[in-house]
Formats: sequence, C-alpha cells, structure tokens
Amino acid sequence: MPVYDVGYRPWTGSRTPPGATAGVIATTGIRLAWTSHWLRRLVFFAWSPALVFAMSFFAFEQAIEEGRLTNMRDAARQGRNLDGVGMLGTVLADTLGQARRKTTGEHDPGKHIDPRVDIAQTRRVVWSRLLLAFMRVPQAVLLAIIVGLVAPSLISRDLRAKAWLVYFTRPVSRWEYILGKATILAVLVATITLLPALALWFTGVLVSPSVWVAVDTWDLPVKTIAASVVLAVPTVLLALAYSSLTPENRIASFAWFATWAACWVAHSSMVAADGMAAQHAEALAGRRERAALTERRAAQDPRYSPSVFDEPGTEPMLTEPRPERPRRDRYLWLKKAAGMETAIDRWAWLSPYHALGVVQAWIFGTEDRWEAVAPSLLSIVVISAAAVAVLFNRIDAPTRV
Repeated sequence: MPVYDVGYRPWTGSRTPPGATAGVIATTGIRLAWTSHWLRRLVFFAWSPALVFAMSFFAFEQAIEEGRLTNMRDAARQGRNLDGVGMLGTVLADTLGQARRKTTGEHDPGKHIDPRVDIAQTRRVVWSRLLLAFMRVPQAVLLAIIVGLVAPSLISRDLRAKAWLVYFTRPVSRWEYILGKATILAVLVATITLLPALALWFTGVLVSPSVWVAVDTWDLPVKTIAASVVLAVPTVLLALAYSSLTPENRIASFAWFATWAACWVAHSSMVAADGMAAQHAEALAGRRERAALTERRAAQDPRYSPSVFDEPGTEPMLTEPRPERPRRDRYLWLKKAAGMETAIDRWAWLSPYHALGVVQAWIFGTEDRWEAVAPSLLSIVVISAAAVAVLFNRIDAPTRV
C-alpha cells in the first residue's frame, strides 16, 4: 500500500482570538484549585464576617427610620457613649460627634441645616467606614491566608514538573502566562473581598427607607472596586514572585507568611518604640514643670524649702486631681481599621498589611493627609514593581539555559 506525501496542510478549524491563552490558563487553574475542600470551606467562611457588618448597616438604617439619629448626634457631641448598638456605636460616636466638613463646610450650631442633607452625609461617612473596616480587618487577614495556601503551587509546580516545556514550546508569551496565573488569584480576591463588600452595600440599600439611597451612595461601589484592586495587585504579584523563585511549595508558602509576619512585627515594634519615646518625653516635661513650680515657690517665699514630694520621680503636690486611667476600648481595632485614628502612622510603609490599609483609607476618603498616604503608596508600588521584575526574569529562565 503506497504512502503519499501530503506535506503541510492549512488549518481549517476555528482559531482562538489573541489573549485566549491566558483565559485557558486561568480557567484550568481555578478548576484545579476549586477541587480542594479546604479552599471551598475557607471561601465560605470568608463570607461570614459580612453577616456581622450587615447587622450594623441594618441598625444604622433603623435608627434613621425611627428618628433616633438626632438624639445619637446630641449624645455624641456631648462626649457620651452610644451604648446598645455594638461596634456601630464606635463609628457613629466619631462620625456624629465631629463637625461636618468636606462637602457642607464647617458646622455652625446656629445655622439651619437641612436634615435630609445631614442624614445623607452621615450615611455616606458611616457606610464608607464600615466598608473600609470590613475590607481591612477580617477580609484582608483571610485573604492573606487563602492566597498563602493557593499561590505557592501555581508556578513552583510548573517548575518542578517542567511544564514550561509545554507552555513555551507553544506561542505563549510571558505576559499571557503571568496574566493567566494572576487571574486565578484575582478571582479569589474578588470572591473574598469585592463580592462581600458589594453585597454589604446592596444590603444597605435594601434596608434603607428609599431606593434613592443607591443614587446618593453611587460612588461607594466604585471605591470598593478600586480598594479591592489596590489590595489584589501587590498581593497577587508578590505571591507569584515567591512561587517562581523555588520549585518547592513549602518554601514559597513559608516565605509568603514570613513576610507578612515579620513586617507586622517590625511595624508594631517601631510603633511601640514611638509610644515609649512619647511617654518618656511627657514624663520629662512633667518633671521640668514640677521643677519650675518649685523654683517659683522658692522665689515667692524665701522660707520655702523643697520637700521630698517636690523631687522628680515622686508624687508632687498637684493643683488638680489626677485624671483617671482610661478604660480599655474593645473596639480599638475598629477605630484603626475605619480610619478614625487622628495620629499619622509613619511606619505603615514597613508592613504590606498596614500600607494597603492606609491606601484603602485614602480611596474611601477617610484619610486625606498626603504625608500619611505617600510613603505607603510608594511602598506598594515598589513591591509590585520588584515582583514583576522577578516574575519576568524567572518564569522562562529554564528556556534560556
């Protein structure tokens, strides 16, 4: 039976559009990752904090509908606590107790204020802070855990199995490979942070007295998307960079968690050192004030001789009672996460978690001081650029040998 040389024949089938390779890599990786029972359980658990914050949205809208917002505002501006509303009371006490700025100008107690405008502005601030706290505290921590479980194997597994022999013998560019792997993690980020946050905003609209609240707060979903992108870009790139540096999943996973833990410890240490320095300076100022008081007494009364109570480091004769030690605030984490801290965290750039939180606060409008945002924003840009450089250098390194 003769064999005929048919030669090269043209492809008559359908062609995929350019860039479809990244989609194939992403969909295949998502299907493989979703086969893990632990991942499905963690993603399901990541939605549970949304229930707690949804109750805060409901309680706030109920207070507006029942006309209790004015009483809460008066109590907050008198410095009283808003009890009975849980963590929402912390946000309301700070929001209602401050003068209205930014959009309506400084608050004048003697000037007539349109209640509808005041409620709309208060709603925007409260919703923004609740969404920011939701994305910064529970979702960011859960995201770091889930990415640390999924990302290390995305590229290291290809290096260990020599899958680059399949990828890069085909017309697959480095951009398509990186984009496909990054899309896998981006979908996880959206599932953990973006979708629950949008669901919270939608819940707030549903429990509001009017659907026109969606028009008044139309920019909050846009800010939520922007905050989610800011959270996704550096974390995804950094996780993929670690995965590309070693064929061992355990090493990449350890490097990921060690980075977050070490940077957190470094940030906490520097903040604690600043706190101790401030306490020392305050104590030194107190000693100087007592010394000056002693000198004035001696100048006024020549017969006056300092007693042991006038010496620095001992109990002085106070002109006013000693202030009571403030009680520990159990919602201190919420104040920091919602951007209600007045002090600038000048060491936030040391920790990716805190740097991302500052930039997200800037996006939501709770932090508008550029001296606080610039170092953290620069830190995130540097991390992202370094991760991209590592990825482009490592993913096709075996083909250049």
